[in-house]
Amino acid sequence: MPMIRMRPLAVALSATLLLLGTAACGSGDDDGPKNVSAKTAALGTLTPGVIKVAVQPYAPYTSVQGDKIVGLDGDILNHVAKKLGLEVEPQVTDFAGMLAGVQSRRVDITVGGVAWSADRQKQGLFTDPPYYSPPAMAVRNGKTYKTVDDLENLSLGTVEGYVWVKSIQSVPGAKLHAYPDANGVFDDLGAGRVDVGFLDPLLIIAAQKERPELKISTQYLTPPTAAQVKAKPAYAYFQPYQTGFYLPKKATKLEQAISAQIDAMYTNGEMAKLVEKYGGDPEQFLKPAADVASARRGVDRPQDWNPPTIAK
Repeated sequence: MPMIRMRPLAVALSATLLLLGTAACGSGDDDGPKNVSAKTAALGTLTPGVIKVAVQPYAPYTSVQGDKIVGLDGDILNHVAKKLGLEVEPQVTDFAGMLAGVQSRRVDITVGGVAWSADRQKQGLFTDPPYYSPPAMAVRNGKTYKTVDDLENLSLGTVEGYVWVKSIQSVPGAKLHAYPDANGVFDDLGAGRVDVGFLDPLLIIAAQKERPELKISTQYLTPPTAAQVKAKPAYAYFQPYQTGFYLPKKATKLEQAISAQIDAMYTNGEMAKLVEKYGGDPEQFLKPAADVASARRGVDRPQDWNPPTIAK
């Protein structure tokens, strides 16, 4: 819910097949809600009145309990869907399956800390950012790492396919440890086989509470300078990143409607309440870095677009 997860860029065949299997079992048009308003039907979801969402279990960003999606991203989507008159229908897969489901239009949307990137937006649509994710590190208690230079020659862990993989590979002397999921990062960090784990901040905060035996803490990396990023472009992923809900390319009406609701949640304070509910600091999560606007202007947003933010 990359929260936030800086999720994989690769799409695995097995994940695609998993999602296709779950989609095949999903409800068809005849099973959708009755008496759907014309306004809701015009949003163009696969089943009128229903928004089918692919999710990876990634608490506290996304989890499925029964037929309900919960977590930070889940709560945001549920709030938006209620405003739009949509029923949320989750389908569980892995991260690669999430992206594949959107890009093949097997689902209406995927959520869960998906990081906006210029490459990903070529194959799908991103909403306005529901929140921004600071560069968080899981480290063993007593250890302190502040800058990219501090990471040189260390063992650095993250999840396979997350965009941090590229950043880690650019750190001089660093050894990459890539795992199928975050549990592998935490296990090896606790055992001393990894020095630093790059994961989404709410995930690290939750692990601190749920697995105190690991003796880990959360630290935030000082973002690399513009000069450092220019010299090593992959360092850009060590900067705060913007998340987004990800939709198929043709779902323009749905994307616009969801973005409008996200923007309203910044204004009315609802987004700050949800971030705080899951242990996040709205000052960290809901104020964009200076380069967020410039990254998307002229790419998938107008030249005068301003990213949502809480009052400064």
